[in-house]
Amino acid sequence: MAGGTQSDDDIAAEWEAALSEQGGPAAADSADWNASAEPPSARKAVDRVLNQDEVDGLLGFDPNALGLADQSGIRAIIDSALVSYERLPMLEIVFDRLVRLLTTSLRNFTSDNVEVSLDGIKSVRFGDYLNSIPLPAILSVFKAEQWDGFGLMTVDSALTYSIIDVLLGGRNASVKMKVEGRPYTTIETSIVQRMVEVVLEDAEAAFRPVTPVSFSFDRLETNPKFATITRPANAAILVTLRVDMEERGGVIHIAIPYATIEPIRDVLMQQFMGEKFGRDATWEGHLATEIWAARTEVHAVLYDQRLPLKTILDLDVGDTLMLDVKPDALVELRCGDEVLTHARMGRSGEKVAIQIAAPLRPSRTTLAAFEAAGQIRKEAS
Repeated sequence: MAGGTQSDDDIAAEWEAALSEQGGPAAADSADWNASAEPPSARKAVDRVLNQDEVDGLLGFDPNALGLADQSGIRAIIDSALVSYERLPMLEIVFDRLVRLLTTSLRNFTSDNVEVSLDGIKSVRFGDYLNSIPLPAILSVFKAEQWDGFGLMTVDSALTYSIIDVLLGGRNASVKMKVEGRPYTTIETSIVQRMVEVVLEDAEAAFRPVTPVSFSFDRLETNPKFATITRPANAAILVTLRVDMEERGGVIHIAIPYATIEPIRDVLMQQFMGEKFGRDATWEGHLATEIWAARTEVHAVLYDQRLPLKTILDLDVGDTLMLDVKPDALVELRCGDEVLTHARMGRSGEKVAIQIAAPLRPSRTTLAAFEAAGQIRKEAS
């Protein structure tokens, strides 16, 4: 062929020669390659083609998923940097407490056997969560007054119809309830709103040991586009609560943007309830007691002058250093490099003494701890 390229026959001949040199079963298949109408290189390319399922598995994409399942492959690598945020241990404790409170409250609300469980807490992008909400669903927007932020609570259709069925006297059917695509009626939205208010009341009680907060109901929406409370790219915490009522039940999703809980982020980073990041009265009292009993050296400095190193090296026997100080000048009382107060030089019997001429400089710490330590010492003695 012109241009130095090989024809298909030449490629086939080289392939047959390579197989014949290897011998064995591979050589027996050379006739099949020669009989083939297409070149071996083209057949190899056809054998490497992946089907759609294999491509979806490689990319970690499932068209039937709602976006809430664990992802893998290249999609997980892309999304991991977008929703990877610090862990908040105290938040898990708060929602565990919410599960216990909500179990009792929903039992009283429905007069039925209700079990609430925590399916998980994860970080998601708010826009991805809105796009993954299965419709129909009721979305409730609530406001955290002290945090000056909003949250979103989603009640899926299965739980909505289950609550309505229980409260309006429906029988307990073992068959799966059919989800209708019609809009919700006023009675249905009123019942769900009342249930949402019950959940918000328990959420306030769950957060109370950590920080006081008031969750106020804002509005109900059935279209996710009208329930946007933050930018779609912002991260949010998604809490999934499963409510089971014997053969019925559903899921409640609580989405709280990270911007909403930012005022209490330091508190939520605690490892356990009551962990202290600031003042500790017990340690303060112990430290004050030890400082009160510690021994330290105090120096009375009559005169202090800084000289160049060259002047000091040139000093010789008989040289005189002039002290620029008067006879009635005050001396400094120092503890290390800290100046405590000033005093006057004098004599008491056979010893040189000083008389305090000014009060001590105020301490940078409060004296409450030292007073408490002194009281403890008096009681101990």
